Amino acid sequence: MTGKRGYHHGNLRQALVDAALSLIETKGPEGFTLSEAAKTAGVTPAAVYRHFEGKDDLIAEAALQGFEIFADLMEYAFDTGGPSALSRFEATGRAYLAFARKHPGHYQAMFESGVNVNRTSALAGAAARSRSVVEKAAERLSDAIPEAKRPPPSMVSAHIWAMSHGVVELYARGNAGTRGPFEPEELLEAGVGIYLRGLGLIPPDR
Repeated sequence: MTGKRGYHHGNLRQALVDAALSLIETKGPEGFTLSEAAKTAGVTPAAVYRHFEGKDDLIAEAALQGFEIFADLMEYAFDTGGPSALSRFEATGRAYLAFARKHPGHYQAMFESGVNVNRTSALAGAAARSRSVVEKAAERLSDAIPEAKRPPPSMVSAHIWAMSHGVVELYARGNAGTRGPFEPEELLEAGVGIYLRGLGLIPPDR
């Protein structure tokens, strides 16, 4: 019923995205059909094709909206993360976990659906904007390393991104069977701390 009202008001496209996000949260990106998305939105399957070429196109739109939210959140975390490069860097890590928890449908569409971020220029741009925040945080932090020993900011950000993604996948999904003795935030903070100590960016006794 809600989906049909949205359609009559010209919001069918967003109603379908919202339906897809709901289905992704419960079934995963591969666990639903385009017909199910249409039914959840309250329209016929044929109506979907007025806005999307197929399921991948629908998921790509959900991913695009997710990356836009994600990039805004990461930028806010960096801008308000504190007075030091280290505190801003750590704030972006916490923002990553917060986004994954608050927007699980978007997160899966972005990182687990198999949809190529270069599918559209808008999707590629939104994904690049979110990566650029982490790279900027890494670059500011890496300024303390002598240039000859300084790893590329893109490498540092890729390492932290991979660590954050691993913590989300293994420990931040809310699955009791994968819960460890530590909170995801504690795991990420400890992992980042070990990594940064290895680069000489924080003292061993911190």
